Amino acid sequence: MKLTLLKLSKSRKRVTDTIVSLIIASIIIFGYHADNTSKEKQSEPSYSSSSPVYQFGFNLDSVHIEKNTIRKNEFFGGILSANGLTANLILLLEHEAKDIFNVRNIQTGTKYHVIKKHECDEKPLAIVYEPDRYKYIVYDFRDSVNVRLVEKKVDVCEEIASGKIETSLWSALESKGVNSAVIDLMEDALSSSVDFYHTKKGDEFKLIYENKYVDGELVGIGKLIGACYINDNGANYSVLYNNKGDEGYFDAEGRPAKKAFLKAPVKFSRISSNYNLRRFHPIKGKTIPHLGTDYAAPYGTEIRSVADGVVTAAAYTSGNGKFVKVKHDKIYETQYLHMSRFAKGVRPGTRIKQGQTIGYVGATGLATGPHVCFRFWKNGRQVNHLKEKLPSAKPMNASELPAFFELRDKIILKLSQIESSQNDLVSVEANEGKIIKP
Repeated sequence: MKLTLLKLSKSRKRVTDTIVSLIIASIIIFGYHADNTSKEKQSEPSYSSSSPVYQFGFNLDSVHIEKNTIRKNEFFGGILSANGLTANLILLLEHEAKDIFNVRNIQTGTKYHVIKKHECDEKPLAIVYEPDRYKYIVYDFRDSVNVRLVEKKVDVCEEIASGKIETSLWSALESKGVNSAVIDLMEDALSSSVDFYHTKKGDEFKLIYENKYVDGELVGIGKLIGACYINDNGANYSVLYNNKGDEGYFDAEGRPAKKAFLKAPVKFSRISSNYNLRRFHPIKGKTIPHLGTDYAAPYGTEIRSVADGVVTAAAYTSGNGKFVKVKHDKIYETQYLHMSRFAKGVRPGTRIKQGQTIGYVGATGLATGPHVCFRFWKNGRQVNHLKEKLPSAKPMNASELPAFFELRDKIILKLSQIESSQNDLVSVEANEGKIIKP
């Protein structure tokens, strides 16, 4: 009996020891995991709330912004007064802003923003005016009157486009979503090798150019970097190159695209009446020599000077209507007739550059419809400019050619990699991650 009780006592002790051991092991294991969990929590990065968003330098979480548009006959002084500003404060504001932006120059349709601490506040913290997409002016009233002009960041992105002409170059580029202003740049770049008045179906084009973006929104175009136009004469290339401070377009051999004289005073117009010594005058009803070339174009089309020169006349006569005459050198002069109006600043003595707008198409004087009669003098005698062998532009300096050829090869390689049959405008940014910032 004693032996049995002794065995039972030892057995109970072993069970108790086992239970105690299990409890201790559990505590150790739990402690280990708890410690690791604590360490993991300590090592985890702490994520703060999303970063505040700013507009015009103001935290959008702490202000209320009302967006408005300048209405017809609305003045900035009236806007300020309606927003609780006193007459003295408005005068002070105009004084502070005079060297930055004249508040009298606000334009109908442009945007302004009223910034308040709370929507129900009578007086704003500031008013922001946006004269265009590239900048804004902050009129800040928080501490004292402060006016500052802020230039927005402009991202310039290279784009490529290509296609074939079915009806016209205009519609071909438009179908690709290309800004129509690129056509003007394309004409400038290839004017020495391509006659854009005689494009035809099947001609191909490839372009590398720049688009400008502000806040992710397309706001305009930049430069045309390279162009290729393929027609019956083969591939015609043009590359933008800075020739010792004078940036311009050059063909594959380094010859300038710019000629001493442009072919016509208006872009993409048609010749409605040629130089003709025996033309029947449609108004006077008799044969009178027509000593000019008529280019028909819509009212208001820009008329450009075909070469550098000095304005010798900007006047009106009953026959010529409003006209401008330009002296280019000792040999050549040009005249532009029937304008609807002169360009701003064009008057006798004004120096102008090739391609500069000098007036706008109209039908003043003896004219049956909107056009510009373009007249060309050589040594004091009117001649048919389309039959004249005009002087060439100044060639690139030979010392520049190696650097130009290096750039040319890179641009032509890029152009050759553009598929002519591509259906959509493709961004070089998307393909190569290339953004050029000013």
